[in-house]
Amino acid sequence: MADDVQLFGQSFSLAGGLSPTLHQLEFVTMDLWTGEEDGRVDSAEKVKLQERSLGSKGAGAGNISSKDIFVRADKVDLKNLDFQLEKHLSRVWSMGSKPAPKPKEEWEIDLAKLDIRYVVAHGTYGTVYRGVYDGQDVAVKVLDWGEDDIATTAEIASLRATFLQEVAVWHKLDHLNVTKFVGGSMGTLNLKIPSKNASSDSHNSLPSRACCVVVEYLTGGTLKHFLIRNTRKKLAFKIVIQLALDLSRGLSYLHSQKIVHRDVKTENMLLDADRTLKIADFGVARVEAQNPRDMTCETGTLGYMAPEVLDGKPYNRRCDVYSFGICLWEIYCCDMPYADLSFSEVSSAVVQQNLRPEIPRCCPSSLANIMRKCWDANPEKRPDMNEVVRLLEAIDTTKGGGMIPEDQRPSCFCFTVARGP
Repeated sequence: MADDVQLFGQSFSLAGGLSPTLHQLEFVTMDLWTGEEDGRVDSAEKVKLQERSLGSKGAGAGNISSKDIFVRADKVDLKNLDFQLEKHLSRVWSMGSKPAPKPKEEWEIDLAKLDIRYVVAHGTYGTVYRGVYDGQDVAVKVLDWGEDDIATTAEIASLRATFLQEVAVWHKLDHLNVTKFVGGSMGTLNLKIPSKNASSDSHNSLPSRACCVVVEYLTGGTLKHFLIRNTRKKLAFKIVIQLALDLSRGLSYLHSQKIVHRDVKTENMLLDADRTLKIADFGVARVEAQNPRDMTCETGTLGYMAPEVLDGKPYNRRCDVYSFGICLWEIYCCDMPYADLSFSEVSSAVVQQNLRPEIPRCCPSSLANIMRKCWDANPEKRPDMNEVVRLLEAIDTTKGGGMIPEDQRPSCFCFTVARGP
């Protein structure tokens, strides 16, 4: 609706965000005729002014010429005029200065369609929930890096950039052994988090800095937990090879896309209802640089990290091959590597003493050789993952060869190498 400014009985429209024209306002500053002594408008001229004004109206001209009107300067309320103009123009300018809405990324989802049900797990910087998005069962990873008030503004900005890197990598991937990416969001203003009070229908709110990533929900949990459940009885050799093939095929696909995962470990592998393994968590994944020297800095998890990464040297996709070798040992043994060593002891021994997990005697040589090749200290001697896939596919599982549980191992007087299931 237009705003009108009343001046001396005349109405001036400010429609469209425009101020009164010079023609409308010039009578305020021009032709102000005052008396010589007291500053009053001469009475005779006032009569002439009234006559001309009435005559102009009678003629239906509809215009008031600045040459025909004389106004006392001390009667002009310039302060109020300035206030009205500033009020209106500031509103117009503020409307024009609103930033254009930022275009949505192709991976951004409609949070209104996301129904979060309950907590699945807690991590360092966030929480994983189970939910439903547009009728599909999903896992929702909500990240809030400033929750503990420890991270600085610069650190939060860096972590948000890392999040963007994760979804930029993940949303383009399509493979049976890679967890399916559904979408993500850089804000959580429309995200409803169930209250901790189960009897309450209320929802917790999250700060705008929080982000979320939504992926397919896999009912089998992590590979790590699956191996822990089988610590005592171990896995049949056929299952060992099946899991190893799933992981190697997934990594081979990532490497074919020029992506280095950089945090390959059993905790970052998920299983579906059919025990198909899928690679997850691309929080530190990155596109491989053409020059290995462009990829430095320690990243990953101790125990799985290649010597060159631990030592701060340049690395490439073969750091994932090393980590795969450690995972292969863990899958076969259903045990944790270096369980009795501290982080500092592991880091030092792996780099300086060539420390590696001990391969059980019952492990078939075909599988043991793959482990040794993958965790070779020299990255150039490690095989590519597509070669590892071929080596695993060539292994015969019909005769068994799985890890033998401790309570079923032969005595020390047995000189033959037993084979597990």
